[in-house]
Amino acid sequence: MNRIKLKDLDQYFGKEIEVQAFVENIRDLQYVQFIILRDGSATVQMTIEKSEEKNASLVELFKELPLESTIKAKVLVSENPKVKLRGMELLPIEVEVTSRSKNELPIDLKDKEKTLRETRLDYRFLDLRRKDNHFLFECETYLEHMMREYFIAHEYMEIHSPKIAAGAAESGAEVFKIDYFGEEACLSQSPQFYKQMAIAAGFDQVFEIGPAFRAENSHTSYHATEINMADVEIGWIHSFDDVMDMEEDFLKYVISKLNEKYGEEIKSTFHVDLVDTSIPFARVTFEEAKRILKEECNFVGEREDDFERQEEMLICEYFKKKTGTDFVFVTKFPFAARPFYHMLDSDGNTCSYDLLFRGIELTTGAQREHRRDILERQMIEKEIDPKSLAFYLEFFEYGCPPHGGFAIGIGRFMMQLFNIDNIREATFIYRGPTRLNP
Repeated sequence: MNRIKLKDLDQYFGKEIEVQAFVENIRDLQYVQFIILRDGSATVQMTIEKSEEKNASLVELFKELPLESTIKAKVLVSENPKVKLRGMELLPIEVEVTSRSKNELPIDLKDKEKTLRETRLDYRFLDLRRKDNHFLFECETYLEHMMREYFIAHEYMEIHSPKIAAGAAESGAEVFKIDYFGEEACLSQSPQFYKQMAIAAGFDQVFEIGPAFRAENSHTSYHATEINMADVEIGWIHSFDDVMDMEEDFLKYVISKLNEKYGEEIKSTFHVDLVDTSIPFARVTFEEAKRILKEECNFVGEREDDFERQEEMLICEYFKKKTGTDFVFVTKFPFAARPFYHMLDSDGNTCSYDLLFRGIELTTGAQREHRRDILERQMIEKEIDPKSLAFYLEFFEYGCPPHGGFAIGIGRFMMQLFNIDNIREATFIYRGPTRLNP
């Protein structure tokens, strides 16, 4: 027997059915009890008239039943315009308590601001019962579905790269080291090398949606040690402009689809408008962006070869005012701030970009260096022993198409789309330097 979801009750007016739900609230008045039931799809009112003798046992049951307990109930679905909640009510026939909650909840489910964030994260299984959280991850599910829809429509191959790796994918980044049957290995920071291997294997364009691990002792509002990434690699490109063009088209598609399905509910729940996808993404070189920051924003960052967070915010604010866009491609970063596998142009800058979104880096993308001799030279320049990545260099010894790609952290993307102040709130179960539970 298929379970009937509460959102579908209007199909059953006048019928006796079985429902299962959490008990969200109980109002015990002189002559009536109002029970608010909730499942993952909706809420509904169950009404118990105390004057009816047959309801005596039910009245006693709900007098002492703790909130957030679960019940299974045989009910009559009744249309009632006087009921503010959906114009319907359930009239109980039989009720079975399937699980009892403790009397006192450790967090406030009605107002998240009344509980410290870290306490809510301790009890994430309860925190996620809030309607806004449930809706957020419903949107994320659809977002990832639309990503796959785009990829499949454009004939991308989906890959699943190993998450146990022999070496780091990004020079300088920290890794979680593990013992692999006596050999030293690490959790994968990125499927980067394997995306490139797929291109060398003749998979013209590939994607992967999966976990990545970064052993960075960072406590910011936008970092996590375990993240979910959408990775893309494209073969046979002419320049990194091809990669930017594809990413812009891809993001506009995904956001527009999300807006079509959930835009109004997102606005009412999170008080935010999704991105206007009719506006082209801005594009500016790193050198020009630094000039704008100095001359237009009166700000000079500490690093000459990269951006700091304040610079990302100021550049986004500048182009938002100038063009109306929420997205800014900053291109041609210095090689000092980039991995060894980024291709260099004739000026010695990388054929790479950061995509900034509402004041924060969303993706890093680039054309990769596909010529083995140059790759090895750039490794040595970055003080990486080519022998340590011999397996990777081998990908380029038998012919490899020019290629490039990018990666998006889905938690950070959701955080910025929904104007959430911390990635901990936009992640199903957050992992950070001081959090290993639940």
